[in-house]
Amino acid sequence: MDSVAPPKNKLLEGPILRSLLTLAVPIVAANTLQSAYQIIDAFWVGRLGGAAVAAVSLSFPVMFLMFALGAGLSIAGSTLIAQFVGAGNHKMVGHVAGQTMLMVIASALVLGIAGFFLAPALLRLMGVAPEVHDGALGFMRVSFLGLVFNFSFFVFNAIMRSIGRANLPVYIVLGTVVLNFVLDPLLIFGWGPVPGYGVMGAALATLGTQALAAFIGIVVLRAGMHGIHVHWHDFVPDFRHIRRAFFLGAPASLDMSARALGIMMMTFLVASFGTTTLAAYGVSGNILQLVIIPAMGLSMAVSALAGQNIGAGNIERAAAIGRLGAGLGFGALSAIGLLVFLFPTQLVSFFVPNDAEVVVEGARFLRIMALSWGLIGVQFALSGVFRASGNMVVNMMLTIVALWVLQFPLAYVLSKHTNLGAEGIYWSSPIANIVVTLITVCIYLHGGWRKKRILDDEELLTEKVSEEILSGEGSRQ
Repeated sequence: MDSVAPPKNKLLEGPILRSLLTLAVPIVAANTLQSAYQIIDAFWVGRLGGAAVAAVSLSFPVMFLMFALGAGLSIAGSTLIAQFVGAGNHKMVGHVAGQTMLMVIASALVLGIAGFFLAPALLRLMGVAPEVHDGALGFMRVSFLGLVFNFSFFVFNAIMRSIGRANLPVYIVLGTVVLNFVLDPLLIFGWGPVPGYGVMGAALATLGTQALAAFIGIVVLRAGMHGIHVHWHDFVPDFRHIRRAFFLGAPASLDMSARALGIMMMTFLVASFGTTTLAAYGVSGNILQLVIIPAMGLSMAVSALAGQNIGAGNIERAAAIGRLGAGLGFGALSAIGLLVFLFPTQLVSFFVPNDAEVVVEGARFLRIMALSWGLIGVQFALSGVFRASGNMVVNMMLTIVALWVLQFPLAYVLSKHTNLGAEGIYWSSPIANIVVTLITVCIYLHGGWRKKRILDDEELLTEKVSEEILSGEGSRQ
């Protein structure tokens, strides 16, 4: 039998700042540790030289696209779970969690197998330099094989956030990051009987540690000791739920896919300026990924907290959560951006200490971007509210405008048709940030997101599945 229903939900009442920080702090910690995989990889791979850094830089947008194609179902599942928690329907929480895990694992298997065999064609399409090709191919193929583990833990993390238990993933990620720190130099450079695999060694280390994290996550969901219990029958395909989750998650998948394709096109454009610029872009991108972790964590916390309150009918509290989140995001990322603006050379040198040209170019990129980062914090926080209400189409359109209407066309025109050269690519980022932030704030103030509540569309499914769960449990008693 399951444990008794959870106690009264403290996230639905009391000071909003306390509730937001209760979720945001462990989420930021978990995301920071998760990003440590990339930072550790970049640190050790950087010791192999600029070509090795470029190999990883080429692989990143491709892998991000793979994540995007399957992540929409995860987002749909976590949004549903948050609203079911707010509504007090704990039976549906476990069922949606199991169905989400099932769908995302199936997607990861298909994408991973296809990507493994298509990797050489992708690299030919990207026109990589000969000295970069072999490292990029090895890194990319191993990363494709590890998709199923990455996806599984990503879903587990999203589920725990949605039910307000964001602390547990922190401990899991901490252990695997420490293990990755040990495995990276061992597999990259070799030691004793262990051969060195170069760039591919970094991907092998990540695959092993992510497999361990995924296994622990599935065990936790099955054990039922942390606020959620997923039964075996929750993994049996429920095509009614899958269909509804697909239509909810499809815009989120398109959102992330558009973002990933935009990053990939930017990488193609950067690659046309040579290996030095590509390596600098890759290092700066790694730093940016680390810098926006607070914004990502805040967005996830806003989404989970606002989703629970929307599910409980507390629309005004959800609106206040968005406003507070936007203010916190702007302040935090502006402060970080100022520090990066002041010390860009030192940051780039940490990753590529032996390539002066990459350091100079990377520092120039960071200085141009850094002072607009506070606006990213505003965008992420308000997008969390849209996501919590089920308005995935809004976020999708914002991404399309940001990357495809503004940033990429600006980057192309400024870099290819002015005297700015590669610097034109760098300037496209702050310009796009300013415009998209203004649009995001206007959409939030308009208030259309207030009118949508997913549970109204899911009532029949809730009744059907709840009856099946109850009848299944009754047969076991």
